[in-house]
Amino acid sequence: MTALPPQPLSPLDGRYRAAVGGLTDHLSEAGLNRARVEVEVEWLIALTDRSLFGTSPIADDDKARLRSLYLDFGQVEIDWLAEKEAVTRHDVKAVEYLVRHRLEQLGLDGIAELTHFACTSEDINSASYALTVRRAVERVWMPALRGVIASLDDLAVRHRDAAMLSRTHGQPATPTTMGKELAVFARRLTRVADQIAGGEYLAKFSGATGTWSAHLSAEPDVDWVELSRGFVEGLGLDFNGLTTQIESHDWQVELYDRARHAGGILHNLATDVWTYISLGYFSQIPVAGATGSSTMPHKINPIRFENAEANLEISGGLFATLSQTLVTSRLQRDLTDSTTQRNIGVAFGHSLLALDNLQRGLGEIALAQPVLDADLDGNWEVLAEAIQTVVRAEITAGRSQISDPYAMLKDLTRGRRVGAAELAEFVEGLDIGDAAKRRLLALTPATYTGLASRLVDGA
Repeated sequence: MTALPPQPLSPLDGRYRAAVGGLTDHLSEAGLNRARVEVEVEWLIALTDRSLFGTSPIADDDKARLRSLYLDFGQVEIDWLAEKEAVTRHDVKAVEYLVRHRLEQLGLDGIAELTHFACTSEDINSASYALTVRRAVERVWMPALRGVIASLDDLAVRHRDAAMLSRTHGQPATPTTMGKELAVFARRLTRVADQIAGGEYLAKFSGATGTWSAHLSAEPDVDWVELSRGFVEGLGLDFNGLTTQIESHDWQVELYDRARHAGGILHNLATDVWTYISLGYFSQIPVAGATGSSTMPHKINPIRFENAEANLEISGGLFATLSQTLVTSRLQRDLTDSTTQRNIGVAFGHSLLALDNLQRGLGEIALAQPVLDADLDGNWEVLAEAIQTVVRAEITAGRSQISDPYAMLKDLTRGRRVGAAELAEFVEGLDIGDAAKRRLLALTPATYTGLASRLVDGA
């Protein structure tokens, strides 16, 4: 059998690339290398700006040309690094050589030895991962999550008064509104999104074992801790001054656990909307030219929600693995984190794909209010809760002598359907006050929704 030409192994780089491509600017190998170049260049500039070791600040024009190495980072640099890494067998060292090469081109050979000065690879990597993950989350993933939340908010407001039968334990229960149920998901997701937005992105810049030993050997009179703090914070990151050789990754564990939490809520949303579709509560809007089933022409399958469900399970598993692995490093350093972190983009990729499908799916459904109405009208027994609660209040107020209202309603309704006329007849015969009786007789399953509509705006 003839071998295929090179193909993407991951569907994220093949079938689904259009949906997740925005992440590649940040969480791909090239995106990581671009960030590494940025950190190396900015560290060099930071040292020379302080005229350390007899240097002078780099001229503004040369700074701009030096910074263009990461600002205009492209295929030429990607290929250069790949060729160099094939020799060095070390990705960060290849980046150092690329910066040195640019310094030579600019005639700045005299400061070349300040490239990667007193750094361990993890100084560069911790800052680079923090930069790439922060940018991917803030610029790509979080806008997609907020977009789904906005769609849910819009649907919640639109359907705030759309009464529907609840199904606790899958059984008919006290009615609610579709808007209120969608608002629950929106609020849950907003809470987790806000937690993610408030998270830290930590980096260390303290040398081989986090002690600034090499720095002090070279220049004992510099406050290296504050210089490093200022440098890291100048990159827009949070500084971790107490580490081993690596930044401890706790901020990543927190982020991935929260992303997995958001994914769990989204998974719940996907399965609930899928169920509402199966009940006929939502109809699906046909997409021109699309095929629902290869053999059954009438079908419109809820593929958006099924795709989201599966990809959220994949991303959740990856986020859990990232959290579990990255929280531990043997003694001062081991390399388990290195290969693990290379899958950050895969985890966010499957999550982003799910968000894309949810966003599309929420835009391709329409509420079938007649189905909701018919379901409510077929389940008048759900008013038993209201009746026995009112009777209890009447007993407490001294307006009724009924001995066990719960048992009385259970005998009437449990395991059987009760129609409107039968329930009205039952209420008419109750030993309760006239005002309470009128309130109960006015109730229907469609109006027994309490504060559901108002709760869309928040409790």
